[in-house]
Amino acid sequence: MDIHLNRFSLAVEPGDAVDATVLAPRPELPGILFVHGWGGNQEQDLSRAKLLAGLGSVCLTFDLRGHRANATRKETITRAQNLHDLCATYDWLVAQPQVDAGAVALVGVSYGGYLAALLSQLRPVRWLALRSPALYLDRDWDQPKARLHDDPELFRYRRREVDADDNRALRACAGFTGDVLLVQAEHDEIVPQPVIDNYARAFHSARSLTRRLIPGADHGFSGKPAQRQYTEVLEAWMTEMIVGARNMIAADKVRDDKQQRRAGQGR
Repeated sequence: MDIHLNRFSLAVEPGDAVDATVLAPRPELPGILFVHGWGGNQEQDLSRAKLLAGLGSVCLTFDLRGHRANATRKETITRAQNLHDLCATYDWLVAQPQVDAGAVALVGVSYGGYLAALLSQLRPVRWLALRSPALYLDRDWDQPKARLHDDPELFRYRRREVDADDNRALRACAGFTGDVLLVQAEHDEIVPQPVIDNYARAFHSARSLTRRLIPGADHGFSGKPAQRQYTEVLEAWMTEMIVGARNMIAADKVRDDKQQRRAGQGR
């Protein structure tokens, strides 16, 4: 997302020219990786990916193993395997020549938000947008994900305060220094208020934390008004992040150029 600044002489008539300065973004674009929830698929992300691609970003959606074409493995897929899916898709995205590896966003929903939080500790991430991120106990890491809800402790775990030191995903959040969007559904019985509060507390090192509550929404954002409002929140936040970053870079380039010119005049 760097900005190129170049001063040059622009011919206006034969033998006559004006001094000009051009500022333009480098060809590399931000990358945005979408991670759907458990039981979901990439089709749920495509409309938002289309909107964010319009901001001048490269968006990638995918189906986690255990879903869609791979649904026959849903009962055996583990969190470790799905986290590996996310690492592999991230690595593919940042390897694309048009993607700026220093400007990557993760957009995760529920289980996908949990995985996105974990990935932020394993790969460089600049922006993290989590909608109703799930939270799981660290134990049974290599057990099939589908069996985790059989543990009666999970219900109680999601309804109490959890310290960042006591949970792998929250520890990752505690070390995250980028910008965060945390979206909560008003009527979420699967990821209740304490989970969202645990995530929010864990992001104490983030550059910024934006929290949004979607009125009337359930965990799956099943109503069209909730879906529409979430889309608007996500689009507005990503626009602010991307445009704001570009503006800061451009301002820094202009400031540095002025300083260099003053230094040159002082010699």
